Amino acid sequence: MAKPADVGIKKLISLAPDNWVRWITEIPDITALEILSGEFQWISRENDVLIRVNSPEQGEFLVVNELQLRYSAKMPRRMRSYAALAEEKYGLSTYPVLINILPTNDETIPTSFASNVAGLRAIQDYRVINLWEVDVNIAFQQPLPSLLPFVPILKGGDDESTIREALQILRGNEDLNQLETVLAFFATFVLESALVQEIMRWDMAVLRESPWYQEILREGEARGEARGEARGEARGEARGEAQGRQEQMLSNIEMSLEAKFASEGLELMPQISQISDLEQLQGVLRSVVLANTVEELRQIL
Repeated sequence: MAKPADVGIKKLISLAPDNWVRWITEIPDITALEILSGEFQWISRENDVLIRVNSPEQGEFLVVNELQLRYSAKMPRRMRSYAALAEEKYGLSTYPVLINILPTNDETIPTSFASNVAGLRAIQDYRVINLWEVDVNIAFQQPLPSLLPFVPILKGGDDESTIREALQILRGNEDLNQLETVLAFFATFVLESALVQEIMRWDMAVLRESPWYQEILREGEARGEARGEARGEARGEARGEAQGRQEQMLSNIEMSLEAKFASEGLELMPQISQISDLEQLQGVLRSVVLANTVEELRQIL
């Protein structure tokens, strides 16, 4: 059985911080001095990490890391806000980097934020790294252990032998073996669940320990709570509370479908939304996690 995983972005980066910052900035002589708190009063997410770095040419500055499961149109403004807050708090210039894990539907991802109000401009450039465009060999050659859990998503990493190689490295290192649940989670995006289970040699239910799966659930819970509160005001507290639980579960399913199958998966939501029984909805959520294709889910439904 896989071990419980403490594998937030800060943990991943701390495995090899110098190699990480050299990779995301493409500055070969940069060194990581300190991983700082990225929590601010107005903005706080577990996937935001600040690293104080130094290079002979640039001196000291901050590398702003923002890791997103899937790109959101809100990110350009967020990158501007996060960079500005970091500069204000630590008194250093910033190098912001947005890292997207799962591909979007051919959406163009901007590399800057710009606004103009009565001639006053605000501009924030940032680097974008899409993991599905990153050569899988980078994870093994540099080396970048922080990328090993994402091997199935990387370019050229969606085959069984490569995933087995990544798993062998993770299990052979005590500092890395907690990451296998993340590797397994992303492996289900490219391999059949039965094969992933055979490779990992443990019950697929352990995927629920993956922090990325938990992030999907948290985002769904927030969306569901908001919907439930709105309905509660209109229908009364008790009915609103029950409705809120249903909305929360539906949101969890919606986020899981979007993360795993993108827009094609979301086409199932009208049918799923007709289900009111919470136990049935929990069964649907489990099916989404373990399903290989949208067609497989259609047959289950």
